[in-house]
Amino acid sequence: MSKLPSGWKIKTLGEIATISSGGTPSRNNLEYWKDGSIPWIRTTEVQNCILNEDDTQEFITEKGLKNSSAKIVPKGTLLLAMIGQGKTRGQVAYLNFEASTNQNCATITFGSDYEPKFYFQYLLSQYENIRALSNSAGQSNLSGTLVKAIKVPVPTLPEQIKIAETLSTWDNAIQATESLITNSQQQKKALMQMLLSGEKRVGGFSGEWEQYSTSEIGKVVTGSTPQKSDIDNYGNEVCWATADDFKQKYITDTKVKLSSKGANKARIVPKGSVLVTCIASIGKNAIANIDLATNQQINAIIVNANINNEFVYYLIENSQEKLLSLAGTTAVPIVNKSTFEKIKLLFPKNLEEQQKIAEILTTADQEIETLQQKLERLKLEKQALMQRLLG
Repeated sequence: MSKLPSGWKIKTLGEIATISSGGTPSRNNLEYWKDGSIPWIRTTEVQNCILNEDDTQEFITEKGLKNSSAKIVPKGTLLLAMIGQGKTRGQVAYLNFEASTNQNCATITFGSDYEPKFYFQYLLSQYENIRALSNSAGQSNLSGTLVKAIKVPVPTLPEQIKIAETLSTWDNAIQATESLITNSQQQKKALMQMLLSGEKRVGGFSGEWEQYSTSEIGKVVTGSTPQKSDIDNYGNEVCWATADDFKQKYITDTKVKLSSKGANKARIVPKGSVLVTCIASIGKNAIANIDLATNQQINAIIVNANINNEFVYYLIENSQEKLLSLAGTTAVPIVNKSTFEKIKLLFPKNLEEQQKIAEILTTADQEIETLQQKLERLKLEKQALMQRLLG
């Protein structure tokens, strides 16, 4: 903890709050669960968030509460995930209603001298440090003892309230932007389904659409991996795309590059090719914005002159479920080249109509990207503010 502002103190959570945990009624007794009305929170719901009642997935009965170590904690209690897979351990939630929890949640209940939302924000800022506590103690999980020992700053109550209100303003802006992104993505999905099926026509175009196989709209090229044991195959000459490079619509650079020697052993595809992952991560797609090579996970479509590559990009994006179904249920899902070449896609004959549809969907993508950039900026601003306000 950095140097604290004048008048602030350092205490442990155990000194300023009541720390406990919940329990799980026996799953073998239906009377503990059937028609239950008491919200019961699991660590999977503790996701660095404010928990509202409609976020609850399970409920227990009064009998289940009395016959287990589960207990009801009040609104304003903080929940800290002590156990959980992936990123769950160390995450915190502010409880916006009365509820019970399972034994993997530490419940942190404050008295009237402390503002829970201030400590919610502080624990959010300490996520990585809290996770590290279990590692330093030689445990894979957190415990009540470790949670009680977490050191926290203690400003005056008016300061706690003011800081919590300030940070909540940023949280509200972040949440509103996230909702806008979700809505925009749903609208784009609906737009794709209408525009790419011919259900909704644009620009006064008419006429029937026709189905073409992937091999009919261009040349399909499967990538390869130059021998990695020969380090001379790799260098800084030619971009070599893998699934890790599929972050945005256009690929302009790659993490790994080939040397001239490696490039001679690879298959170079031209700028404008539509790239599709067909092994493991099925259905990711992008457009090569430079000449590049790819690994064997990727099939590249070098589209014909009468086909708009951006239109193909959106067709592939809209066909992910079809690609996944073709991959089957093998240990490593795969859509081989011959299967990929037979995939049927629906096209308007008019190239201008393809271009117009692609332009509309590109605009939708740009709007989503603008919102995502705003979201990232808000998160960075809040992070900087937390560092200044929380010490």
